Amino acid sequence: MEPTPARYDVRNYPPRQDSVPAARRWAAWLAVAWGQPGIAGDVALLTSELTTNALLHGSLRDRHLRVELSLHRAVLRIAVTDPKGERRPEPRRAADDEQYGRGLHIVSALSARWGASDRVVGKTVWAELGLGPGARSPGTP
Repeated sequence: MEPTPARYDVRNYPPRQDSVPAARRWAAWLAVAWGQPGIAGDVALLTSELTTNALLHGSLRDRHLRVELSLHRAVLRIAVTDPKGERRPEPRRAADDEQYGRGLHIVSALSARWGASDRVVGKTVWAELGLGPGARSPGTP
């Protein structure tokens, strides 16, 4: 069982394109409010990628996407939950002329670790950023 986070906040967003920039702005604001302005850009980008993936691959018309941020000691975690659990996220190689297919590579490059968890209904895809001098570098397991 994970310890209780020092900080936690959650927002629900409708499955619409304007939810991505709204979630990104909210996450960056929280990072700054929680005393982590140096990673606010990475938090915004990770939130944007995870929310976009949930919107494109896991959304249903009348079911909201849930975006959660939590701060535990030396880790800030971004988690996005969508209602479709049958489709697990997997990085793929995108062709040079493809518009999509690079999001999980960005998530992997920026985060200390990331993954997906099944839920009774849907799935949660999460990414963690290490904080402070002892933090792991991005992309390391």
